Amino acid sequence: MRHRIPHLMCVATCVVVLMTAAYAQKSHWATADDKTAKFMIDMERKWAEGVCTNNGVISELLAHDFQGTSTGGERYNKEDELRDEKGPHSAHGCALDDAKVRFFSSSSSSSSSSSSSPAGEDVAIIYGSEHAIGKDKTHPDAKQCQVWTDTWLKRNGKWQIAAAQDNKVDCK
Repeated sequence: MRHRIPHLMCVATCVVVLMTAAYAQKSHWATADDKTAKFMIDMERKWAEGVCTNNGVISELLAHDFQGTSTGGERYNKEDELRDEKGPHSAHGCALDDAKVRFFSSSSSSSSSSSSSPAGEDVAIIYGSEHAIGKDKTHPDAKQCQVWTDTWLKRNGKWQIAAAQDNKVDCK
């Protein structure tokens, strides 16, 4: 009996691993006509433009439990972004430069040929870049550029950003 327990545990572990692999997440890049991706990119554009002016996008865009990492390595949350949105703005020329959306799903029915996101997709990663002029008050004419990665989650039928990672880069 003692020799059977390790064997049974090994079999049970293999079954769990194989079942987990069967439910592995599937992913695909959004197509140019994907309505959900277009919505997300538009919201990302509004967030980038919001560095220059209070456009009120933050309250609906960021999840209540949002957590970001700034270009300087500091953590920030939704409340910090709401405070910044309502504060004074020294920047101008704010714009989104690029954004690419990758959807993730645990559903086996996901397809990359759909014009809107298939059912079951509840995570999207957006890889993007943006710029602003005068973001640094000490250099009002300096253009600042950053690349970022935002994690979107679909909760109760609503897409919001749950996490962001921002990186300052040299402008091209």
